[in-house]
Amino acid sequence: MDIPKMMRAIDPEAPGGPEVLQVVERPVPELRDGEVLVRVAAAGVNRPDVLQRQGGYPPPPGASSIPGLEIAGEIVAVGEGVGAEMIGQPVCALLAGGGYAEYASVPAGQCLPVPDGLSMAEAAALPETLFTVWTNLFERAYAIEGDTVLVHGGTSGIGTMAISLARIFGLTIIVTAGSDAKCAAALGLGADHAINYASEDFVERVHAITGGAGVAAVLDMVGGDYLPRNLKCLADDGRHVSIAVQRGAKAEIPIFEIMRRRLTLTGSTLRARDGAFKALVADELHRTVWPHVEAGRLRPVMDRSFPLAQAPDAHRRMEEGSHIGKIVLTLED
Repeated sequence: MDIPKMMRAIDPEAPGGPEVLQVVERPVPELRDGEVLVRVAAAGVNRPDVLQRQGGYPPPPGASSIPGLEIAGEIVAVGEGVGAEMIGQPVCALLAGGGYAEYASVPAGQCLPVPDGLSMAEAAALPETLFTVWTNLFERAYAIEGDTVLVHGGTSGIGTMAISLARIFGLTIIVTAGSDAKCAAALGLGADHAINYASEDFVERVHAITGGAGVAAVLDMVGGDYLPRNLKCLADDGRHVSIAVQRGAKAEIPIFEIMRRRLTLTGSTLRARDGAFKALVADELHRTVWPHVEAGRLRPVMDRSFPLAQAPDAHRRMEEGSHIGKIVLTLED
């Protein structure tokens, strides 16, 4: 396959509103050892992309300035150390950046095969939320079959993925959402309980749902004043995992209560982790979760797809908060 030297991409020169997401020409990435070049068919849109566009979440050193943390497409070239048999394979992949473009380079170890029956748009909607929920809810929070967990943002990409994984791996999942309609949508997707945080006190509702026992783990993307409230939702020996700070990066916590009840506070960010860690996670997902994808038991919840040139509209939809599930950009004709 002839690979062009230039490609369409979205690569704003300065932070700003959605209007800065204009299609420009950029050089096709040059491959480093261990990387593959993917002709992108679709790219997922995620909250960190919005933060990057606004100037609040710069790419890690060495990563592309082009937004986009997940893609799906076909491998068209391989770097040194990667077998030529990978050329032509349909894959989805987790990136540190570079997804909003016709071509993207990615370490081969961060790719997962796209099984028959999964569209490229669906495949592009899997990696970022799947890697995030798996590493935080199942690895950092040690959630196991039979546990009850609380996940905020139940109709977001993270929330809908958490619901799907909870159903597969035997968790009871309580989610929060901002309206009765979103709560109904979360219940329709398989959540065991959904709390409208706009009209209900989620701490009181969690206590009522669990009979006062509390939950084994909380997956929190809100931060700020939610953190001490989340701690009240935890059972003794419970685990709290922070993955975003939408309501602020600081919180006041009751230290003695943490000591007395043996609570664990942890958190993580994924984007800046090295390729070796991401490859280990990809391998674990391929062994543990991917059979459910191949069997059709795990599918991303899709909200809307937009052509690359309509990336501003995709970001506006994410910022207005009305979406349920994943927003995707498409690059295929």
